[in-house]
Amino acid sequence: MYSILVTGIFIFIVAITMTMVGKGGGNFYVVILAISGVPMHEAATTGQFILFSASVAAMIVFQKNKSVSWKLAVIIGTFTALSALGGGYFSHLISGFSLKLIFAVMLLIAGAVMLMPVPEHKSNSKIKHFGIISIKSGSEVYDINLWIAMPATVVTGFCSGMVGVSGGSFLVPLMVLACGVSMHTAVGTASTLIATTAVMGFAGHAIQGDFNPSWAVPLAAITIIGGILGGKFALKTKPKHLKKLFAYTNWLAAVFMVINALHTSKIV
Repeated sequence: MYSILVTGIFIFIVAITMTMVGKGGGNFYVVILAISGVPMHEAATTGQFILFSASVAAMIVFQKNKSVSWKLAVIIGTFTALSALGGGYFSHLISGFSLKLIFAVMLLIAGAVMLMPVPEHKSNSKIKHFGIISIKSGSEVYDINLWIAMPATVVTGFCSGMVGVSGGSFLVPLMVLACGVSMHTAVGTASTLIATTAVMGFAGHAIQGDFNPSWAVPLAAITIIGGILGGKFALKTKPKHLKKLFAYTNWLAAVFMVINALHTSKIV
């Protein structure tokens, strides 16, 4: 009981923080569960389950505020999923050590670009050129240049699939930089995509019999509360502060990834 209580506290903090920046936090959940003594396969299953729970809770909060673009979610989700398949297929050509370093560099870059001042692509014309689509989020309408967004989406999906992550750390920068939507819309839409990925991952693990409801259910209840609070905090936080939080958490994850790569390779 004591172990699950302490684990729940750490997971609750992660749920709030990661939901605020639209990153999910599945990798943090798995690490916390593993440290708590949960077997790795069970930790992965539980991590996916609570990630799904937190993301759905956050998605409901963002949708209520009309900060989810379903049109953008379908476009981004489809192309990242397809390109992730290719990334996963070709990942065997690169060593595990190199993949970890590539992932760390990607995290550093994603964090850095989020601190760059980028104008939102708000629609100002009823005349649309080929390759330009409009999406609506709340009271705002944004013009998405597919000639820029699609190549960026394919690269993001390929790299995410190659290093074996759902892409939560890269979806928000993709939507803010390549699509030009607001930070709140990017975070809200990312929550939808992360929930979809998490439920599929959970289903695959659960089929193998690795689901332990005695841990997963109470922790899911905790992350649902964390997801709701994280979503509400995000909507009340200025975009520039959310971008800084996103960058800092990405850099922290990059540092841990480098340390892990060096440790597992017995370099340090």
